[in-house]
Amino acid sequence: MRHITIGILAHVDAGKTTLSECMLYLSGQIRKLGRVDHKDAFLDTYELERERGITIFSKQAELKMGNLGITLLDTPGHVDFSAEMERTLQVLDYAILVINGADGGAGTYTHALEPAEKISDTDVHIHQ
Repeated sequence: MRHITIGILAHVDAGKTTLSECMLYLSGQIRKLGRVDHKDAFLDTYELERERGITIFSKQAELKMGNLGITLLDTPGHVDFSAEMERTLQVLDYAILVINGADGGAGTYTHALEPAEKISDTDVHIHQ
């Protein structure tokens, strides 16, 4: 079985934890689809995260899709916790950058994208 590590990156409130939660649910790794706003998301394990509705510490989860094993890393989006997100970048095979179109997109994702570009040994491409 092939194994990869994927990180979910974005600015705060873009939907990183919600996307991670959906991936875990659809792959059968969790039985109940939790929600950040309902304070029952599987990956929001710390009380302060549930109270504030934000991810403070990167979280790890395992899932399978066919013959592919995936380590999924949900990262903080708030700029105050960007060092935690940057530490996570060093172990990724792939990164998914989530952009909330309702926020306009322009400029809101740069704090997540810039550190990825700095440590990446490959070009970063954005497809719109």
